[in-house]
Amino acid sequence: MNATLGWALAVIGTAMGYLAYGGYGVALAVSAVVFWLLLQFTRALRALRCAGQAPVGHVDSAVMLHAKLETGMRLMDLLVLARSLGEKTAEEPETFRWTDASGASVSVEMNKGRCARWTLQRPGS
Repeated sequence: MNATLGWALAVIGTAMGYLAYGGYGVALAVSAVVFWLLLQFTRALRALRCAGQAPVGHVDSAVMLHAKLETGMRLMDLLVLARSLGEKTAEEPETFRWTDASGASVSVEMNKGRCARWTLQRPGS
């Protein structure tokens, strides 16, 4: 979801809460927004904790990671898939690599925090 759209919905919900129930409606709307933000923060921390426990740049199967990648995927979703932080190989474009035990690796180029393209390299090819 676009962040601007999310904040616009929060403002509209707060305004509608005020119109319908006054101060109590505003309190309910603000509580809902804070709850949603806490859910997103918890999700991000859980993904980073899981990824931080594995060796950097290691994945169980590079081929399976390659098969599950999609254009436009957020970095947080990619970390959940890989269950590991990627090894940063380039700054511009921002590129991360994950390698499995067989030597196969997946390099992912990110553009504005989203997956733009990726390549699979197998050993001996």
